[in-house]
Amino acid sequence: MLFTSSNRSRQSAFLKPVDVTPHVVQKRINIALIEEFYIKNDTQTEDFYDFSCSYRKKTVPLRRKIVACHRKTLESIMFHRDFYLQKLINAGKNDMIKIVTGIRRCGKSYLLFEIFHNYLLSQGVKKDHIIELAMDDEHNKSLRNSDKLLDYIDNHLIGDGETSYVILDEVQMVDNFIGVLLSMTHKRNVQTFVSGSNSRFLSKDVVTEFRGRGWEIRMRPLSFAEYYEAVGGDKGQALNDYYIYGGLPEVAKMSSPEEKETYLKDVYRTIYLRDIIERNHLHNEEGLEQIFRVLASTMGTAVNPTKIANTFLSAAQIKISANTISKYIEHLKDAFMVNEALRYDIKGRKYIGADSKFYFEDPGIRNAILGFRQVEETHIMENVLYNELCSRGYTVDVGLVEVWGRDDQGKTIRKKLEVDYVVNRGSQRIYIQSAYRMSDAEKKAQEQRPLTHIGDSFRKVIITGDYARGLYNDDGIYRMGVYEFLLNRECLND
Repeated sequence: MLFTSSNRSRQSAFLKPVDVTPHVVQKRINIALIEEFYIKNDTQTEDFYDFSCSYRKKTVPLRRKIVACHRKTLESIMFHRDFYLQKLINAGKNDMIKIVTGIRRCGKSYLLFEIFHNYLLSQGVKKDHIIELAMDDEHNKSLRNSDKLLDYIDNHLIGDGETSYVILDEVQMVDNFIGVLLSMTHKRNVQTFVSGSNSRFLSKDVVTEFRGRGWEIRMRPLSFAEYYEAVGGDKGQALNDYYIYGGLPEVAKMSSPEEKETYLKDVYRTIYLRDIIERNHLHNEEGLEQIFRVLASTMGTAVNPTKIANTFLSAAQIKISANTISKYIEHLKDAFMVNEALRYDIKGRKYIGADSKFYFEDPGIRNAILGFRQVEETHIMENVLYNELCSRGYTVDVGLVEVWGRDDQGKTIRKKLEVDYVVNRGSQRIYIQSAYRMSDAEKKAQEQRPLTHIGDSFRKVIITGDYARGLYNDDGIYRMGVYEFLLNRECLND
């Protein structure tokens, strides 16, 4: 037998982590992984207990065997991305060009060539009715000529009245690719799906170039639910890793912190940063990096280009105009690196055009920009919640509520309280506060105060960084834990 209720606590104590810093957090062997290993190898409980004692001394050779097993398991992880597959399926009902956009390395190619391809086969689509081309493959170099590509597609269309599927990856590498895709809209019984690197193939381009004939499917890195579905294990450990290293699929398959940190730093510098510089013909690489670092270090704080320019001048004696900073921020937004949350006056029902908050598309990239030095759970949780709300189709703003009070001298003063997220989708509106900890009455009152002063009947929610069960309090405010929120896409619809 293994792990009875009487011996579980005794065994767990020997594997309880002492040091939980980011650099050692994945060097620990999760107790569930060891349990799985012993079950597969039919090892008795007493053997496990002896192993756990020796594990603390780091003297058991079997530890290396389990680590190797764990590494192999991670490398073979498959991410289903069902949410995006369903979007592709639904989009197949229209005749527009289906365009998958998103940050580099978020899994667009895998979605089309593996997940969607296998789905089509499962639905009875014949292989010769699927035309797939990766335009960054040197074997397809000649097809980067638009005329040759169109000829190739025409020659491979069956023309038997059944629907054919044309799937093109990195289509921006084709000369006059806009013309090619517009030509595809004139072909009968053909569904066209494309993706491209975000540096030259952006949602803004989709809107302007495809003249109403493009259907954008915005893809993001793994959500925590997608990540946890694949890696499993302890939820707290998984969320901690997700906060630090983010949701890029390749990162999730890596086993050691060193591998993950190296990959994230490299992909930031050699892909994301380089793409933005080349696309926008920028010459001040250092200035762009400085703006990256400022936005990363002030994540969750309201800023504007003038404030950033003043910070550069006072702290680093670097002179960059507010106008230049504004343009650089637009480049980062265009590349899906950061997202801007506007400030909204809830009672006045208008946007306030001064400061904005900026959140990173992936927390791992944000942490890599700062060398994994400023990993504050409060701000990262706020970023993760923002990303999750956006992925669920909500428009997300930062709310401000005006209240009147008195200062220390008894004078009447006006204050503005902040609501972390004002989320809208259709007729639905929800006010949400992110509270990593709500440990005492004072902190509870602080988080609830903006919500209680709003004065309308829309739902009000506080999300805490724990396992709290969803409950309403006497003020009608719903409190839920971060795990319930991140792992249940329908939790806000209850």
